Amino acid sequence: MDSKTDLLARFAANPWFAQLPQAERKALVDAGEVVRFAAGDMLYRKGDVGTSFLGVIAGAFKVSTLGEDGREAILVVMEPGNWFGEASLLDGLPRPHDVTAIEPSSVLVIGAPAFERLMRRTAFARALGALLCSRVRALYGLVEDAMLRSTSTRIARRLLSLARGDTTMAADARSRVGVSQEALAMMLGITRQTLSKELKVLARDGVLALGYGRIEVLLPLELEKRAARA
Repeated sequence: MDSKTDLLARFAANPWFAQLPQAERKALVDAGEVVRFAAGDMLYRKGDVGTSFLGVIAGAFKVSTLGEDGREAILVVMEPGNWFGEASLLDGLPRPHDVTAIEPSSVLVIGAPAFERLMRRTAFARALGALLCSRVRALYGLVEDAMLRSTSTRIARRLLSLARGDTTMAADARSRVGVSQEALAMMLGITRQTLSKELKVLARDGVLALGYGRIEVLLPLELEKRAARA
């Protein structure tokens, strides 16, 4: 069982949660219930009614959607510390995407009534506004990348994002990106063949090491340099 103290410590690794006043952190954790999921379980589906605000305790979830041709597009990966699900609670509209556990995972579920009470707290409401702003900035960044940047640059930028926890955007990047090439291709909206070709160039140049279901960043400064290209 995860104690409230354990949960506070785990979530404190997330930059958004860490900047909350201590009273807001405690109120948020106290309002939640831990729910566990097996790999492949769906947390919710596109079109579902939004009933909760969620924080990832352990594991990881993919946020995805299906095209008319049945192809899956993975938008982001939610790792431990990430909070999501607020949009449908705020605007009353259905869930916009599918959210599925990639591996055995657990979340802290904040029900709609508790979320409404938290939103009456000025500090929490302002913090949630900042969270939404970060999502808008990330979305505009993805649109800008798709419209203006080369495929190789987009790959480098997404790898850096994943190294920082994708939506977490931690200051310190990890060397290991735990995502398969298939999933990465889905995130970028490119074919597996195109991605493989570009990754092999990065591996040849010593920037990356490729493994099964993972990518190791060996030269982070060089990857950042390539991510800055047009």
